[in-house]
Amino acid sequence: MQGPRKAILVRLIVFLLIVMAAMKWFSNSSVEEHVSEPDMFWGKREGDVMSPEEESKVQEEAPKHAEGELEKPQEPWKQEEKPDQQQQDQEKPKLHPVKDFSSTQMRIVHLDLKGAAPKVSYLEQIFPLLFKLGANGVLIEYEDMFPYSGDLEILKSENAYSVEDIEKIQHLAELSKLEVIPLVQVFGHLEFVLKHEKYHALREVTKFPNSLNPHMPDSLLLVKDLISQVLDRHPKASWIHVGADEVYHLGEGEESKNWLNSNNGDKGKMFLNHMKKVGGFIVSKYPGVSLLMWDDMMRQISVEILEESGITLFASPMIWDYSSQLNIELIETYISNYAKAGFKTVWFASSFKGASGSAQIWTPINQHMNNQLSWLKVIGTMEKHPSIRFQGIALTGWQRYDHFSALCELFPVAVPAMAVCLQSLVHGGFNDEARKQTLNILGCNSINLDKSFCEGGGAFAGYEIYQMVHHIKENLKMDIDNLLQDGHIRGTFSRYHRKYSFANPRNIEMFGDRVFKLHDNWEKLIQDLYIHMGNIYFPDTVEEWMEENVYFYMDQLKELVKDYKQIIQLNGRPKTS
Repeated sequence: MQGPRKAILVRLIVFLLIVMAAMKWFSNSSVEEHVSEPDMFWGKREGDVMSPEEESKVQEEAPKHAEGELEKPQEPWKQEEKPDQQQQDQEKPKLHPVKDFSSTQMRIVHLDLKGAAPKVSYLEQIFPLLFKLGANGVLIEYEDMFPYSGDLEILKSENAYSVEDIEKIQHLAELSKLEVIPLVQVFGHLEFVLKHEKYHALREVTKFPNSLNPHMPDSLLLVKDLISQVLDRHPKASWIHVGADEVYHLGEGEESKNWLNSNNGDKGKMFLNHMKKVGGFIVSKYPGVSLLMWDDMMRQISVEILEESGITLFASPMIWDYSSQLNIELIETYISNYAKAGFKTVWFASSFKGASGSAQIWTPINQHMNNQLSWLKVIGTMEKHPSIRFQGIALTGWQRYDHFSALCELFPVAVPAMAVCLQSLVHGGFNDEARKQTLNILGCNSINLDKSFCEGGGAFAGYEIYQMVHHIKENLKMDIDNLLQDGHIRGTFSRYHRKYSFANPRNIEMFGDRVFKLHDNWEKLIQDLYIHMGNIYFPDTVEEWMEENVYFYMDQLKELVKDYKQIIQLNGRPKTS
């Protein structure tokens, strides 16, 4: 009996093992059926719905993944990550679906933060205004206001935005339906980097901090770090602007001279070689991000060289000209050449401020409006160039001509000009409807284009600064010059009288009240302006603007008041020796 029982028991155990193996096989097959390799790569789960863009992306990448061209993610159960590796992965930007802008013409407002960078609280008020006026994006040139870290921490200004500020700026822009395009200079206009002794060796010309030496290995490493830190903090960016304008003194460094001697003196090819490396890095590390670049360095490069460089595959030129009357025929030549070279899209750049003088205090509205009207004419010619598509226009608002230059107009001062420019683009000119909408949105009664002044009321953020700066522009220098040139003062209280501390009290009492009243009135206005500017700007901006535009004149008035108080108490004594 035990023999047959033992045989039955063995058969039962074998049967159970077979059943368990079958169940395990079925379970694994079910999981693999629901999670295909492309789905694992993109992090999809059963039941997730793909957008058409995501579906297209998966179809495009799936064959590469299957053929081993894309690296499979490591399974956590196979390799335990180190704590610092986990932290690095958490800091990597999240992938977002690529947006389709093929049917959208962009109107981008440029924020130049290399001078008079506003507090985030002011941007919170300004972004909704931009949207109302017709903008759908902002081009943010952070320069030293970005919270660089690690080796780049030295680049931060004292009042640089925090990481939280950068996140909030993007959130505020998103609330106002504004695309955020960061701008990172990668060749010229790197003064904010190359001014530091740490980076002197990377200058193209030793004594000038303007441009990068493209032949030094550390130059590309620096650029990669700049771009990575900025784009990692802008995970939803569809574009990055890489600057690349005005690469002054390119070809004058020793390494560049040697390269040119071996390459037929082709400075254009040298420029494109660097930009190709920069572009290749960006599209490799951030495949959903497209490149924009100022076009001026490419204008003299032949179509053939542009095409051969391969730069047309991942970048779009942004043609800039801030003249009130553009040479449309010349710009059409640029467009035609870029189309022949293989660029698929082209951008334009106008200006709403910062293009009428490096120390300009007031924005000439007519000049900037006419600049937009000229660009509208250029846009109207695009049907002649069917192979290249107009993608958008950036309204630049320069705050400095370079990192070392004086401040141009403050942003609140330029708001009416910006409004006129945006509405001109929206309505195809500054017609009655554009004027009506501009006044409505700004809360002004009228706008005098000839005098560049928004009259009556004013409901936009920073209007108080707008009014006070206008009063300073119109009256401060004139009031003080008139006082100092007054015949009675020149005759009885001249610089010579003041130098040797002698005057007749009877004579100077005749104008004393006038001097004190003028001084007190201006002191009050300047204190009010100081407070209002402090609500928008950091202390260094307030100090710089006051020093450049106010103190030069007020110091003369204060000296006059001080001398008057001192000398009148001497009761007509002899002059000092």
